[in-house]
Amino acid sequence: MPAFSRTNSVPVCVYTVKMRVIAGTYRSRLLVSPRGSATRPTSDRLRETLFNILAPKIEGCHFADLYAGTGAVGIEAISRGAAHVWFAENAAPALAAIQANFAALKIARGFTIEDRGTGALLQRLAKAGKPLDVVFLDPPYEADAEYEGTLSFFGSVRGRQLLAPEAIVVAEHNSKATLPDRFGGLEQYRRHKQGDASLSFYRIAAPPTPGDS
Repeated sequence: MPAFSRTNSVPVCVYTVKMRVIAGTYRSRLLVSPRGSATRPTSDRLRETLFNILAPKIEGCHFADLYAGTGAVGIEAISRGAAHVWFAENAAPALAAIQANFAALKIARGFTIEDRGTGALLQRLAKAGKPLDVVFLDPPYEADAEYEGTLSFFGSVRGRQLLAPEAIVVAEHNSKATLPDRFGGLEQYRRHKQGDASLSFYRIAAPPTPGDS
């Protein structure tokens, strides 16, 4: 399989072709990932399942791909008609892979990359007042603090202001780990297990009905 390298302002990185775009404008086009285990892309099969579930919300949506890695999930959203995708990633090899994938697919607009990471992107979106329809987060499976911090943020009063009323927040995690059912104003309403990986789906909890105890 072909490899790619970049020798400009980032360290030389060699890539392998591991994935493909599942559907949409760039269907069946190949995507690259850095060699090694530092970047763990969402598998084609799990990505297909994710987008089958999210299908009614993708066309024209505002989508955030947090801890984006190779950008495969966000690129899938672009391919399927998302209006704009924000990518958050601060690892140089992964950022170079995202850029290589954009170049190969000739994607020139409809996205924003925040190379300082997830926290910086969330601050940026909060200042811009850009509500999100779909948020996908996939930190390293062992990074408990990243799951807790990011989901707790979206469950907070400030974080919920970044979400459209019917927004969905999805966390990919190890199937051996169970994420809490509630993070502040976010509640888990669905979980899908596929091998070693699971997807937990959250939405803004409905306010209590008057008279409920």
